[in-house]
Amino acid sequence: MKIGELAARAGCDVQTVRFYEREGLLEEPAREPSGYRRYEERHLTQLSFVRHLRSLDIPLPEVRQLLAFAAEPEASCTQVNDLLDGHISPVRQRMRALRALEKQLVALRKTCDGDASHPCAILESFTSAAREQACACHPDGPARA
Repeated sequence: MKIGELAARAGCDVQTVRFYEREGLLEEPAREPSGYRRYEERHLTQLSFVRHLRSLDIPLPEVRQLLAFAAEPEASCTQVNDLLDGHISPVRQRMRALRALEKQLVALRKTCDGDASHPCAILESFTSAAREQACACHPDGPARA
């Protein structure tokens, strides 16, 4: 199959296929006499494998490792588990950060009742923060970025 068909069957675009090929995450295909790449079912399997890992936010270096593990049928699951355990911790950290962000945004939203007759409390809170004063979303002091 040609690259366009491979991309369509994998649910991605041609640039993604080329990127993964350049990165060594997809085996180089044979070439037709015309110079076109000729992909096989195994390429679709590899591409789908890589895309599945990327959908789980697995970084490319870890994708490479998992591809290597998958190529060794005798490989121990311990290495795979260790790799995933290393990925779970940062995900949990991001989730904590997102929950904290949600609380800040909810607190900020609660400051405005939608009444247009006075200055918007949310905008006033942003102005306070710009003046390095406490605001609704950072009651303990100004935000530092």
